[in-house]
Amino acid sequence: MKASEIKRGNVVEHEGKVYQVREVERSAPTARGGNVTFRFTLYGVPGGQKYDLSLRADDDLKEVDLTRRQATYSYMDGDAFVFMDAEDYTQYVLGPELVGDAAGYITEGLDGCYVQLIDEQPVALQLPQSVALTVVDTAPELKGATATKRAKPARLETGIEIQVPDYITSGERVLVSTVTGEFSGRA
Repeated sequence: MKASEIKRGNVVEHEGKVYQVREVERSAPTARGGNVTFRFTLYGVPGGQKYDLSLRADDDLKEVDLTRRQATYSYMDGDAFVFMDAEDYTQYVLGPELVGDAAGYITEGLDGCYVQLIDEQPVALQLPQSVALTVVDTAPELKGATATKRAKPARLETGIEIQVPDYITSGERVLVSTVTGEFSGRA
């Protein structure tokens, strides 16, 4: 397909690698006879490496057929994560290299995930926007502290550490943004 037809979310192949388009920026020429160029911010599938690409409007990119399947996290198989398809119960086994940092947000029965497939092979995992996790260890609230919102570190059940407001205590469930990795409220 032509560069001018590519939209956010499309999956394309460039120089033998597969990328998902995150952003498209169109820049019109200033000089006469200049070509309209499109700047794409791409992320590698799998792996998520960022790649910037500029093309002219009539340059071709091959679109790749990427399937998104809604799935629920089932269990660990060694160091691999097994997800089950929400519709047909197919099991997808995603190795740690595909899951990457997302591992810190995955808990038993986590649903609302999407496994991305190319040619029936899992290539990437998309998490829900936020997940609820239990605080396993954080300092107690400082009594007599001023009402300023002070943050303190808290370790969560999956082993990741985030900053939480002073009033959060061990054992509480908190919402964590999977996009920013930050506290986003009580669960």
